[in-house]
Amino acid sequence: MNITIRQLKVFLEVSTQQSFTLAAKTLHLTQPAVSMQIKQLEAVVGTPLLSKHGRKIQPTDAGHEMLLLSRNILQQIEQTDQHLKQITEGHQGRLNLVVASTVSAIATKLLASFKELNPELHISFDVTNREGIIEQLENNETDIVLMGQPPENLNINTIPFMDNPLVVIASPRHPLALQNEIATVNQLLEHGFVVRESGSGTRLAMERFFIEHNRVLNTNMEMNSNDAIKQSVETGLGLGVASIHTLEHELKEGRLKIIDAEGFPLRRSWYLVQRKDKRLSPLAEKFRDYVLEQASKIQLTIY
Repeated sequence: MNITIRQLKVFLEVSTQQSFTLAAKTLHLTQPAVSMQIKQLEAVVGTPLLSKHGRKIQPTDAGHEMLLLSRNILQQIEQTDQHLKQITEGHQGRLNLVVASTVSAIATKLLASFKELNPELHISFDVTNREGIIEQLENNETDIVLMGQPPENLNINTIPFMDNPLVVIASPRHPLALQNEIATVNQLLEHGFVVRESGSGTRLAMERFFIEHNRVLNTNMEMNSNDAIKQSVETGLGLGVASIHTLEHELKEGRLKIIDAEGFPLRRSWYLVQRKDKRLSPLAEKFRDYVLEQASKIQLTIY
């Protein structure tokens, strides 16, 4: 059936008001225009939809079927219109977010507060390493990335949103944790490090630091996650370097200690990254603005 939305609206209003005149007034149309819409609808259906009973207009049997259809369709259109408006205004939709493992604690805090303000959103939240992040950026599989040093060879926009100091960590029983003096670069290397995999942001920052001090970072123990580094350091397998923002619980519980070391903390930033050719949804744009606004307000208690 070639039925228009306008015909359904007019038919529903006439049936509700039981009057062509009142329907025309409500719809801000002339009565002939209302009558024409009903005649066109009846011509499409092939049977009368309305009948006159005294001064009132009432649906025929076929009209009752059309009335049910009109209500259902117009209700669906109204609901869809409301949902589209919410999506357009950034209140509803899906957000694909990828974060480096070192940023996950901060990202979780941001997401939790953002979710409270936008309860209807659906989130795809992937915590991965630098290699995984670069792969997803290359394949255009994510809306927004939160990470450390961004790659230089991709067509991306980058915005620093939070300071990310890297500190040396050790078990509280480690010799450097028990001394009062500042640990020298040579002492750090003598005791050895548990490090992230080659190519990770933290690993690159460490290698750059020791090159600047005319030293080489040698290690025979690599871990592929920040949590693995912290657990290894806690058990005494070596020193580690980690973002101070990822150490809240370990420091509070006395399981790790920050070493006062020469040249540390390393001053770095976390970045909000997106592809230049990626058109963000209103929701993604809203989250991006929220991160830039709220990140500076997040305070982690360091013990």
